[in-house]
Amino acid sequence: MNKNIKRLKGAKDLVFDAVEETTNLVERMHALAAKKSTQPLTLIEPLATLTRGVKTVHDSIATGVYDMIRIVNRGVEKLLDAGTGLVENGLACANGMQPDNINQAGKDAPFTTLDNVCDVSGGVVGGVSGRDLMVAQSESILNGLYGDYLDKKENALDLGMRFSHRNKILPMSKESLKQNFPDATARVCIFIHGLMCTEWSWHIAAEKFYGDPSVNFGSQLKTDLDYTPLFIRYNTGRHISKNGQLFSDLLSELIACYPVDIEEIVLIGHSMGGLVSRSAAYYGDAGNAPWIRKLRHVVCVGAPNLGAPLEKAVNILGSLLRAFNLPGTQAPAQILNSRSAGIKDLRFGYTVDDEWNDKAPDAFFKDNRLNLPLVDGVGYYFIAATVTADPKHPMGLFIGDIMVRVPSAAGHTADPARRIPFRSGLVFTGMDHLHMANHPDVYKVIRDFIKSS
Repeated sequence: MNKNIKRLKGAKDLVFDAVEETTNLVERMHALAAKKSTQPLTLIEPLATLTRGVKTVHDSIATGVYDMIRIVNRGVEKLLDAGTGLVENGLACANGMQPDNINQAGKDAPFTTLDNVCDVSGGVVGGVSGRDLMVAQSESILNGLYGDYLDKKENALDLGMRFSHRNKILPMSKESLKQNFPDATARVCIFIHGLMCTEWSWHIAAEKFYGDPSVNFGSQLKTDLDYTPLFIRYNTGRHISKNGQLFSDLLSELIACYPVDIEEIVLIGHSMGGLVSRSAAYYGDAGNAPWIRKLRHVVCVGAPNLGAPLEKAVNILGSLLRAFNLPGTQAPAQILNSRSAGIKDLRFGYTVDDEWNDKAPDAFFKDNRLNLPLVDGVGYYFIAATVTADPKHPMGLFIGDIMVRVPSAAGHTADPARRIPFRSGLVFTGMDHLHMANHPDVYKVIRDFIKSS
């Protein structure tokens, strides 16, 4: 499927889904308002009987109106689906493809959202256009906010879980890997980005830090320690545990397809990516995946291992709004609570299914995090930061690197039994959350962690 047609189809599906969900929300608020306004009259006879009769008529008319909106919405969607199908057939025929092959081609073809990497400091690598960057960032934000919904609906805008090489989706086949990695080494380092990002986040401020917008941790590990760097692009709105399982499966595919026998794997995750890396290691070990005995190091850079304060604050706000049974509070509460499962997992740093499965996702400040063992023989490391020069400054203690506080990144709790036993770690000062993903000082520490064992 043409990538622009695929984007258009995904956007179209999302718009019509949004209309339906908005209609459902308005209908619920309408029903709540009607109930509130008529309830006092049902306590007074003879008004009670009349009121119930009027309400029954009102509810029937309202239900019919909302049902008609949904019917028209889906009807128009089906008409657009038919039109999109004609366009796909026309493009396929123009390119010499048989129309019958379009669906399969669309399913199997890699979906490339960004052809080059942008240096977030303002420079551009490979001549990426502003439009491409905007599309890539928009898709990553959309996946972060509503990725679980896109996954459930099998929406074409779902970024999935794929390797990205030179900023194109990398097909997992021996031929593709041999072609793209002619100098592949037996040691591999794999980078997984954070919430609402793509792999370009590993290039942030490269021009400022290195005078070269193409430099990142991966390129430096290739030069210094002869590791082959690989980068992940994925849907950050899915449950972290689901992404961990998909990541583990993808690593098993890598073992089977890689041009040479892999001897060593290093996982480096920034922010949410650190949790996904830990989750993948857990599930890989539990399932005795073929890649897990190659794993040597897991480095969590600014990862909210014990939770993110912003998500905790949103949970508190949503719970307070929901506590007041009024249309004016219920609507914003439902909108807040529609954020993705991936974001909600950040509240306490959930990495496995058992921490959220069969649990109320919006329960007020309920911590279900489990004390999970780390994989034997693997070195786990954390890197944390504070935006203040003094790590003991009240502001630094309160906000950490802006997104993650130091105790969370370090896995430290007041209860020793619930701490995450990292082998080692380091706290930087005067550094923010995003710039940790490509800061030269952070790189040196990562390199030393890997070299030390």
